[in-house]
Amino acid sequence: MPKIVDHDQRKVQIAEATWKVIVEEGLEKATVRKVAEKAGLSVGALRHYFATQSELLQFSMELVTDRVNERVQSGSYQGDPVEIAAQALGEVLPLDNERKIEMEVWFVFTARTLVDEKLRELSERTYEEMHDGMLNVLMFLKKVQLLNPDIDVELELNRLHAIIDGMAIHHLLYPDKFTYKNMIDTLKYHIESIVKR
Repeated sequence: MPKIVDHDQRKVQIAEATWKVIVEEGLEKATVRKVAEKAGLSVGALRHYFATQSELLQFSMELVTDRVNERVQSGSYQGDPVEIAAQALGEVLPLDNERKIEMEVWFVFTARTLVDEKLRELSERTYEEMHDGMLNVLMFLKKVQLLNPDIDVELELNRLHAIIDGMAIHHLLYPDKFTYKNMIDTLKYHIESIVKR
């Protein structure tokens, strides 16, 4: 009896193998041959799913954003509004191994967007989605009447996005100096600075 292959699951398996190669060896080593080897497939089998390296990288990048979106959508956030805001924003920070890998892959891909037009379009779309997600957090704080009314929401949105990205980069580059606890404490400190108590 022939083996039944779940094609969607196989594509995810290939994307996760791509992540492993990127994290362990760098983007330049994420060749079709190397990824096929890491996924336990032949090059021909991998090309059945992704005809080019660009397609493979694009799908792998989309999987990162899909997983973040799934976490945000399915999160059961609890606590006071400041705690809920911190939990929601924490979904895009490298707070556990899975999110750390996603963030490492994301930053490697982001560098690639300077030379790959298809990835740049995806990167810009993902940036807008993250920006919108952070705006939702600010609007939540405003809805529960906690956001300081003197706050310029547009400027705060830009600052918040920069703080989140900056913390992620600092933790990835200097995990012993800018620790998990530093990320959480800084995030909560910042949220406290824009709410009224």
